Amino acid sequence: MTASTPGYLDTKDAYLNRLRRIEGQVRGLQRMIEQDTYCIDVLTQISATTKALQAVALGLLDEHLSHCVTQAIHAGGQNADDKIKEASAAIARLVRS
Repeated sequence: MTASTPGYLDTKDAYLNRLRRIEGQVRGLQRMIEQDTYCIDVLTQISATTKALQAVALGLLDEHLSHCVTQAIHAGGQNADDKIKEASAAIARLVRS
């Protein structure tokens, strides 16, 4: 893998499958609203969809740390510092969401 290759290249198909399932969950949410489903049932499904997206995000973050950040650290220099700051900012965004 080159430096420009994403760390998730080997698991890309798994991520795409997960995201397609999540897309189906979101469509299910739309149907629930269209069919006037009970509020708590909709909120429960929203929670499940949110957790599924968070699982994808955490997986991508893990792959970013183990691939992109690790490569940058081994190379050293400003790029390493930049990758660490970038990863820290991504973690902060995930924690806030």
